[in-house]
Amino acid sequence: MRRRLPEPLQQRDFSLFWVSLLATGFAAAMMAVAIGWQVYAIRENPLDLGLIGLAEFLPLPLLALPAGHLADRLPRRRVYAAAIALDALIAGGLLVVTLAGASSLWPFLLLALAAGSAAALGWPAARSMPPNLVSADLLASAMALRGIAGQGATIIGPAIGGLIFAAQAELVYVVAAALLFVAIVCILAVNEGTQERLLEPAASREALFAGARFVRRTPVLFGAITLDLFAVLFGGAMALLPLFAKSILDVGPVGLGILRSSPAVGALVAGILLAHRPIRGNAGRTLLIVVAIFGAANIVFGLSKSFPLSVAALAVAGFADMFSMNIRSMTVALATPDELRGRVTAVEMVFISGSNELGAFESGIAAALIGAVPAVVLGGAATIVIAVVWGRLFPDLRRIDRLELLRPSAEET
Repeated sequence: MRRRLPEPLQQRDFSLFWVSLLATGFAAAMMAVAIGWQVYAIRENPLDLGLIGLAEFLPLPLLALPAGHLADRLPRRRVYAAAIALDALIAGGLLVVTLAGASSLWPFLLLALAAGSAAALGWPAARSMPPNLVSADLLASAMALRGIAGQGATIIGPAIGGLIFAAQAELVYVVAAALLFVAIVCILAVNEGTQERLLEPAASREALFAGARFVRRTPVLFGAITLDLFAVLFGGAMALLPLFAKSILDVGPVGLGILRSSPAVGALVAGILLAHRPIRGNAGRTLLIVVAIFGAANIVFGLSKSFPLSVAALAVAGFADMFSMNIRSMTVALATPDELRGRVTAVEMVFISGSNELGAFESGIAAALIGAVPAVVLGGAATIVIAVVWGRLFPDLRRIDRLELLRPSAEET
């Protein structure tokens, strides 16, 4: 049976890491549905959804660089396990808030700040682990499988989360906490295959900012990461899904779960394709094309009044985003030396979280000012423009051919 699995999953340590990603992704997806519905139900104000995104983002600029340095000094599995433990405590806090009636916004904002802190701590360590768990020839497949874990959980998690929430809201957070416990056990059992890292002194300013300097000096990294930042900042519609589900499509919490799952369905299909047939050429041009497709899919979603069409548009957006994420992840992994990978990944986290959480805030403000539909449509159009402009601003990014040939140059390191 084990031999039928993809090669990276036949390796014990990567398979444990993969299960931990699946469990944490499942827990996060379930909680996102419950939180979105509860927050919007308090005042039915789309700005509140944006405030949750802003609260999740605020800790990241402060904690990301120290967390990246920590991931380059200590066993990454332990750092990641600590972040998951914090997520489990947050699930417990949400359970208490729900039992108390969930009638005020401020507890959700405080817990969103804590969630942002957990993400800042865990992201650099978790994203830096795959190159140390599989051989270089399996890395492309491993990266695709990493995406499949997250997206696969996101497909099932929101739908089941919506069903559980409709039956008994508190149970969502109980199940999420149990899944997070499983993730902690799995990740602590991983053998990273590297020694404890003790590089620059912990308080060294030079050490903290080494990753940021490396990204800025490496055009393909800087271009890929900033492209994702601006594309998702303007093109994302996920934060407004509770509004679309309740006020435009009228599909209730179960329909909201399906909408949240739809991008993951498309991403899962893309991930399976990439796991079996990694991108072999013209990676840079492919990246720009799929970002433009992502923007176009968001325009269709914003204009749609049909639930099936909305689901399909979100699935196409997820398909395109998975290609973009795979290309960016491979670029970061292969163009960065291992001793800097945690700090470079921390910089990547700030940009990506900026696009997701600040994008949620931007979507909430735009929806409050001009309406949800115009906000999503204009954001999708802006994403298409960004894809065209980035192709001209970063010719090195556009000219990337075979990802597996990327290496850190002596000048950049």
